[in-house]
Amino acid sequence: MTVLATVIFADISGSVALYESLGNERAAEAVAQLTDWIGTCIHSHAGRVVKKLGDGVLGVFGDAASATAASSAMLRAHEQRQARWPHPIRMDIRVGMATGDIVEVDGDCYGDAVNVAARLCERSGPGEIWATETLVLLAGDAPAVWFRNLGAMEIRGKGEPLVLYQAEWRQDQENESLTVQSGLASQFATMDSILGAIQFSWHGVDVTFTSNEAPIHIGRATHAQLCINDPRVSRLHARIDWRNSGFLLTDLSSFGTWIRFEGSESPVRLRRDACILHGTGDISLGVSFADPVAPIVGFQVSGNRMSLR
Repeated sequence: MTVLATVIFADISGSVALYESLGNERAAEAVAQLTDWIGTCIHSHAGRVVKKLGDGVLGVFGDAASATAASSAMLRAHEQRQARWPHPIRMDIRVGMATGDIVEVDGDCYGDAVNVAARLCERSGPGEIWATETLVLLAGDAPAVWFRNLGAMEIRGKGEPLVLYQAEWRQDQENESLTVQSGLASQFATMDSILGAIQFSWHGVDVTFTSNEAPIHIGRATHAQLCINDPRVSRLHARIDWRNSGFLLTDLSSFGTWIRFEGSESPVRLRRDACILHGTGDISLGVSFADPVAPIVGFQVSGNRMSLR
């Protein structure tokens, strides 16, 4: 079964030097104790430890905010613990995080998000947390975390570069050059609530929502704010959130969502993924725009501003 989840891969940095200084037996015991502690941190933030791979731990969370909170809290606590350790046994932790579809089989999990999280962990430095753009958009107000835009980077196994972010978890971190300061979100909530509006058009009917009415659900269910009575539309097909002064559409459906922006020839296909809505365009639910009778909803965004790039 495919589910939308956030994957973290936490790896111990410095274990090679540890084996050289302590010997195999003592070093293996120290590494095992640290990976067990990482697993405890994951569990304490409502995550699940999928498996341990030598010096690394693979964990899965139901949402991006919990994964971000777990990773940042883990590195803050580890920094305090390390201050009491003698230098020969000090080890750093580095983390890669990604949100996307995964498939769970017999307690293990597979999918693009798993692979990307592992690649980001490889690329990150000691004490760093690297994340995908989708995760940052969905993380919302993770406490005391700031995201630094690292730009687009080539990732092994991916055909196109990915826009990546580094989560800054240190309390004394200078934030002038950081792109998102989640800890300040509540101070701007009132201002943001009047900045954005999105209008939907469906079968000649227009309905408008302001940013303070988010989240907005689109689907076949009668309690969805935008109810689309079509059998190809899932009961709760998509959710629209107000994130970082923009409307973020997240696909929750069985068969996907297609977005076509005005002036662009190539639609964006979402499958348990997210995309910022801007300007004017159309949303096709459950089938692509190629279907002549596809359920298509028009949209027009006003008043939002992009803050992540």
